[in-house]
This record gives sequence, structure tokens and C-alpha cells, in this order.
Amino acid sequence: MIEGVKIKKLKVIPDNRGRLMEILRCDDEMFEKFGQVYITTAYPGIIKAWHYHKDQADNFTCVKGKILLALYDSRKNSPTYKELDDFILNLQDPKLIHIPKEVYHGFKNIGECEAIVVNTITKPYDQARPDEYRVDAFDEEIGYKWDKTL
Repeated sequence: MIEGVKIKKLKVIPDNRGRLMEILRCDDEMFEKFGQVYITTAYPGIIKAWHYHKDQADNFTCVKGKILLALYDSRKNSPTYKELDDFILNLQDPKLIHIPKEVYHGFKNIGECEAIVVNTITKPYDQARPDEYRVDAFDEEIGYKWDKTL
């Protein structure tokens, strides 16, 4: 696994009214600090990739649908430099994935409905100075195959 990536198995608690799921707590081992929480969605088959951040870490979970989350370690000083990791995220097997700074990440909706991803980041988004460094989803250096099945 890529150095610094952490996985938290999440627990869905159902009752006769619906479901509850804690995602990230300030006493979790992977918690660094709070910046903001946002959702992003993708329609079936859509890929949103690749980008990384220099100043923030991400904490991804999928609360509707099913996504393939992929990570690529671009940190030259990392023991896992150029490694790829991927994870299936959905409510049937809920997980929170902590993505460290400078690790490229992206996802593909591999489900049949619009996927909803919740991301809790360590710094608020700054529109004047966005902390996003992007490359194409099919970048040859990364070489990830988005059509794979896990």
C-alpha cells in the first residue's frame, strides 16, 4: 500500500427509520485537522482524475453508488514512489480512505446510478490559489487502466 494511505472500515447502523454512519472523528488515527467537507458526484462510467494537492490531505468515502478510487504515489522521496493502489468504495462495504499530500487520486463511477462521494479535507478550498495539480485521466506516466475490475 502507498506510504501514508490509511483505511478506516466504516460501520452502517440501520434502524426502522433509516441508517447512520460515522465517517471521520477528531479522535481517529487518520484525522489531521478540519478544513471543509464537500460532496462530489459522477454519473455512471464517468472518470474524475487525476489530481493531487501540495498542502492538503483528503479523506474519501462513497455514500451512494459505487466507485473505483485509484491512487498513484508521485512523491520521489517515498518508499512507495510510482506505486498504484485502488479501492472499491460503496455502502455495502463502507470505507474511508485517507489520501496524503502529493498522492495523485481519481475515481470512476462503476455503478449504475449517480455516485456521491464525501470528502473531508484538511484545508478549506481557496479559489484564488487552488491547491490542485492535474493531469489527464489516461496519463501515460501513471498508466492506470480504468477498465479493470477488482
